[in-house]
Amino acid sequence: MKKPSFLSKLKAEDKLKSVEPSEEICSSYIEKADNCFKSAKILLQNNLYENSVSMSYYAMYNILRALLFKTGIKCENHAGSIVLLKKLFGKLELFKIISFAKEERIDKQYYVTSEKNFVLTKESAKDMVEKSEDFLVKMKLIISELKNEEIENIRSGFEKLY
Repeated sequence: MKKPSFLSKLKAEDKLKSVEPSEEICSSYIEKADNCFKSAKILLQNNLYENSVSMSYYAMYNILRALLFKTGIKCENHAGSIVLLKKLFGKLELFKIISFAKEERIDKQYYVTSEKNFVLTKESAKDMVEKSEDFLVKMKLIISELKNEEIENIRSGFEKLY
């Protein structure tokens, strides 16, 4: 398998590494994801759309971290974690959703409306919350159905990325 330079760089910086698979850390990140999702809904209900979009993304990111720790992978980089979802797990649909959410979070968190020419509406924030909920449901199913043999195959594939 071709060595992705981005992932190799993360590994060299010690931001990406193989660790012991951990149900405990996985569960902690699931709880963190659920809390972010609850926050996203509360923020949406209170017309705080920018923050709702951010929390929707963080719900997705934290459930992704849960999956990675379940398989014994620690990645301290958002983009790297998202790339691993595609390369190791082959989840193209989920990769596209979280990639979109990451861009939305960056736009809404770091820029003002006039600067990037985007409009932050209740509908767009609601759409992000719905995407987040769908992502969480699908990721929890993947996590719950992971068998030891699959985890070993994923870990083996992870080592071949370098």
